[in-house]
Amino acid sequence: MRHLLSAADLDPAGAVTVLDVAEQMAATQRREMKKLPTLRGRTVVNLFFEDSTRTRISFEAAAKRLSADVINFSAKGSSVSKGESLKDTALTLEAMGADAVVVRHSASGAPHRLAHAGWIQGAVVNAGDGMHEHPTQALLDAFTLRRRLRDGEVGADLKGLRVAIVGDVLHSRVARSNVLLLERLGADVVLVAPPTLLPVGVETWPCEASYDLDGVLRGEHGDLDAVMMLRVQAERMNAAYFPSAREYSRRYGLDARRLGLLPPQTVVMHPGPMNRGLEISADAADSDRSTVVEQVANGVAVRMAVLYLLLSGAPDEGIRS
Repeated sequence: MRHLLSAADLDPAGAVTVLDVAEQMAATQRREMKKLPTLRGRTVVNLFFEDSTRTRISFEAAAKRLSADVINFSAKGSSVSKGESLKDTALTLEAMGADAVVVRHSASGAPHRLAHAGWIQGAVVNAGDGMHEHPTQALLDAFTLRRRLRDGEVGADLKGLRVAIVGDVLHSRVARSNVLLLERLGADVVLVAPPTLLPVGVETWPCEASYDLDGVLRGEHGDLDAVMMLRVQAERMNAAYFPSAREYSRRYGLDARRLGLLPPQTVVMHPGPMNRGLEISADAADSDRSTVVEQVANGVAVRMAVLYLLLSGAPDEGIRS
């Protein structure tokens, strides 16, 4: 695997390989000594042009637990704030000997440009680009589902599972990556959102779409195994996509009443950060069904697996570059 820029970079076998390696990495994190010598001498740069907490810390923890040297770069307070271009930043990192660059950028396609422009020789991992994709989030979500609903079985895919992704699909890179990855792993996906928060052309995506959250939760088109609530990304909205926060919560928020509509086995997911009281209530976020904290913990194991497969020279059978 040369880069990880999109969930589409992984075929079904490759995605399962990443999940299997993540399972091995998770096992090492239960030991008293969590650090592995696998990437000793390698340098991983976290290149973040957007604010982040979970993703940046998760990648930093993953790299350090593999014994890599980590350089954290934030656009704020750097030469970027003085007008330095992405190219010049990349050339600087190349001069410093970066083996892998984990990049988050507000512009869709920035990681792809970084990977293919010839500015750096190292591996590039997309940690979220604009409203495009966030592949490692989709991988950790799939890993969480496999652990909860497949008992973490090595080699297992997600065939037969039905997952609802609810909320601000239009602005969500997490939704795009999850639709691609879950479909490749055999799951059925239904997107639920008001018409204004579904992207143009969503009918071409490999999933269903609905405006009726209650109907989907009641299983009118099949029982759900997981409900993934998406954050309402007000910072990306330049118009009124719904009448009010109260109206949105009433129509598309997961509260105690809607939680009661779900079958007993259904889990509740959220990529974070959460807007409690808007897309998800405290009852749902803190319930036994919730995997929110598990997703954060699983993110470290999955990102360890990604960095290991990119940098260790391990066989990449089933994973397309």
